[in-house]
Amino acid sequence: MPLQPVVASPLGVCVGTVASFDDPRGLGTVTTSTGIVHHFHCANIADGTRSIEVGAAVMWRVIPGRLGRWEAGDIRPVGGLAD
Repeated sequence: MPLQPVVASPLGVCVGTVASFDDPRGLGTVTTSTGIVHHFHCANIADGTRSIEVGAAVMWRVIPGRLGRWEAGDIRPVGGLAD
């Protein structure tokens, strides 16, 4: 089976939607409009609620994560990211 190419993630701020969220485990994914997917843990939700609605429009920072992959961090509703 041939290896699939790795899609490069832009570092910095991304905008997209929450694609999935497993509340009991606290794990989810966010997706950009171009289809790039980043995983996250509920501790990465900026407002501290540890829960987020699937389909919510959000922005996040791409950060180094566990297991050597990039993750979504500092996840906020669109319009809520202050530099």
